[in-house]
Amino acid sequence: MQTLQGSTLMVTGATGSFGRALIKHVLDHHCPARIVAYSRDELKQYEARRHFDDDPRVRWVIGDVRDRERLVSAMRGVDHVVHAAALKQVDTGESNPSEFVQTNVLGSQNVVDAAIRTGVRKVVALSTDKACRPINLYGATKLVADKLFIAANLQTAHQDTRFAVVRYGNVLGSRGSVVPFFRERGLAGRSLPITDKRMTRFWLGLDEAIGFVVDSLDLMQGGELFVPRIPSMRLVDLAEAVVPDALMHEVGLRPGEKLHEEMIHPDDASHVVRLGNRYIVQPTHGDAWDYRPPVDALPVPSGFSYCSDQNSQWLTAHDLRTMLERTGDLS
Repeated sequence: MQTLQGSTLMVTGATGSFGRALIKHVLDHHCPARIVAYSRDELKQYEARRHFDDDPRVRWVIGDVRDRERLVSAMRGVDHVVHAAALKQVDTGESNPSEFVQTNVLGSQNVVDAAIRTGVRKVVALSTDKACRPINLYGATKLVADKLFIAANLQTAHQDTRFAVVRYGNVLGSRGSVVPFFRERGLAGRSLPITDKRMTRFWLGLDEAIGFVVDSLDLMQGGELFVPRIPSMRLVDLAEAVVPDALMHEVGLRPGEKLHEEMIHPDDASHVVRLGNRYIVQPTHGDAWDYRPPVDALPVPSGFSYCSDQNSQWLTAHDLRTMLERTGDLS
């Protein structure tokens, strides 16, 4: 766990839920020399600066990942990058596909190019379960971004810059969560709209997501797709946790929405190993940069897949309510 100590970290999408939590975690626990907080929204940066009391270790940079030269300027002197900037709303992506391509695909390529030009040592990109066998525009753009970051290691095989991807599911306490919506409806005494009462999702806390990303940054050799072993939850249990005994009604799947999510496809099973609390989809061309499988890693069975409805770990309504109370999401 020495990767971040004394180093300079850049976070794209720094004023989002994940970005702010990551910055706080690194400042509190990893003694960085500096953090470059990169995002495009001036108001959110102003609010974030106040939140961090204008900590001198944080340099706030206004910029868009669509602007390659601005990224190059911001990355000079940076050791590591966590790429969290993305457009994420599934329904918005279906009706605004070109904007999602500009940010999630071309913006990701800009991050890759800037990191190579400035000699960044390690880059971790955040992905999503929707990138596995995608049926919506958002998931498709994130799958392309995953491929861009993993393939970038071929460009830098004889250099020191390495790229990896972290893929996980829904994050408790993140902006855009369904929890505030359910709570508002419940307080008004209204029935909660449930897409489908059979729906399941992967679920983890924001602190867990932060810890997993930081650990992956420490562990990575380049080309890995890291997937945490996390519990699933049923959407009806989440609704019950937020508004006990609430009325619910089904509204049906929206365009681009899955009944269950998947993080590892069976076609990838031959490259997957399990290491402690994570699965690793290993690079297929890792020999080019001397990738070596972790010594304690275990192979997974042939045809292995990781789906939210076939998980061995589940959160009950009680578990979810306890998590929500602990994080203040029910207040």
